[in-house]
Amino acid sequence: MTVHRTEGRPDHYPVLIAGGGPSGLAVAIELGRAGVRCCVLEPRQSVVTDRPRAKTTSARTMELFRRWGLADRVRAAAPLPVSYAQDVVFCTGLTGREITRFRNAFALHTERRDEFAECGQQIPQPVIEAVLREAVAELSSVEFLAGYRLLAAEDGARGVRAQVAGPDGRTRTLTADYLVGCDGASGVSRAAIGARYAGSSGQLPNLNITFTAPGLSERDLCARAVHYWVLGKEAGGIVGRMDLDGTWWAIAQGVDATTGTVDPAALVRQLIGADLEAHVQATDPWSARMLLVDHYRGERVFLVGDAAHLNPPWGGHGYNTCVGDAVNLAWKLVAVVQGWAGPALLDSYEPERRPVAERTIADAAAQESRLAHAFAHADLGADTPTGAARRTAVTRELEAKRGEFHSLGLVLGYHYADSPIVVDDGSAVPAHEPLTYHGSARPGTRLPHRWLPDGTSLYDHLGPGFTLLRLDGTADTTPFLTAAAERGIPLTVLDLPHLPDAASYGAPLLLVRPEQHIAWRGPDATDGGAVIDAARGAVVDTVRGAAHVLSAEAT
Repeated sequence: MTVHRTEGRPDHYPVLIAGGGPSGLAVAIELGRAGVRCCVLEPRQSVVTDRPRAKTTSARTMELFRRWGLADRVRAAAPLPVSYAQDVVFCTGLTGREITRFRNAFALHTERRDEFAECGQQIPQPVIEAVLREAVAELSSVEFLAGYRLLAAEDGARGVRAQVAGPDGRTRTLTADYLVGCDGASGVSRAAIGARYAGSSGQLPNLNITFTAPGLSERDLCARAVHYWVLGKEAGGIVGRMDLDGTWWAIAQGVDATTGTVDPAALVRQLIGADLEAHVQATDPWSARMLLVDHYRGERVFLVGDAAHLNPPWGGHGYNTCVGDAVNLAWKLVAVVQGWAGPALLDSYEPERRPVAERTIADAAAQESRLAHAFAHADLGADTPTGAARRTAVTRELEAKRGEFHSLGLVLGYHYADSPIVVDDGSAVPAHEPLTYHGSARPGTRLPHRWLPDGTSLYDHLGPGFTLLRLDGTADTTPFLTAAAERGIPLTVLDLPHLPDAASYGAPLLLVRPEQHIAWRGPDATDGGAVIDAARGAVVDTVRGAAHVLSAEAT
């Protein structure tokens, strides 16, 4: 890893990032692409590859990777291409009987879809981290310190004082204007602001197993799947490929590895459903945790990702929520460091992101009562009328798990309608529907996606800062351009008068934030003169956190 040296005060940074997992790397990329000097402290000198950890990258996260120009790099690095499999299969064992399946789980599609710019991708977290580390190494304003960890931090009104330990154990003091705590559940950033987790844990222990099974061939499998949910009576859980070279991962549900009597290889054979040779590479015991901190920030310290919330893995939302946190906070830090933000901009981070984490945890936690053991029966695999009837009944029962695999409403439909930096236009706030995404252009929502006639995505044409989307070529954008220029705000005007289904956006002008959420929408204002100039200036001040929240009538 190339470490970029910094100029000026070598021990002071505008932004210090504690933790170089997906959250910290995402913050660093967002800052680095804007030229904001920052430093990442990452205790691990290298990424461990035999423990896949998170495996599901959502369509929304892939859209954010596309925004950075990294989506294709992520897919090229993924050891399991989307074309291999898109379905989750429920079965009695990998070599047993298929019971039912959920098609195109986790937004896995081989063809282009209208709802999003990128489909989902199954990829182990260590591979994601490797790609993001490479991207960070290409950014001259980012310093990545491998082998360094945050020991303690003192938060203050004017900045942060951090005690840091290096690979040799020696400590040093770093200062920063802001500290972003991406140091996870065991980090110290929460202590720096007195934040505490609250919530619960799953009732059953689980055991992650990474293994190879040389005798397991494609022809032995009951179906081709991205995940296999095994509803075995003796052992139940989830199995999936890590790659196409023979490495697999498994989650044995309800297994307490602390008893000392657990045989991981025997568990693997039970999940496969055959007495095959299995070589265990790594194991990790864990329990699902549903935890959320009481507050996300101090004065100059912010919590991101697992430092702020711990999500159960069901549905694969945890790491994706972390990346969403990172991008939301980081573009706001860019604005503050570059000098065009108001004080309410950073204040908006918690009210925007904490409700997203709360809803996501609740939706994922609902699956805790629907794990493999809840559907297991002795005769489930029997080639008898009783077995057939049981499989039919279980198929009906498994419909309760649909939301775990089809959750576009949760992934794409979250919004910031109540945010202090979003201008309310008086329209209805979209209802929370986790399974189904209904595109809305109401301020606070993600800008509904469209493919353009030339095959590019609408998102490909948004600017790096704010974008004023003009759907009526006669609409006057001068008041916005003037207001933005006076305040030093990066603003791109995007003319798309022939955008497909433009009327569904509800207005000829939409002001879009850097991370593709709508901040304001409204009508043309060519005849308003000084009054409209002032109104547009008030809109710009609101969305940059420098004014009181405006009502629909005021704009």
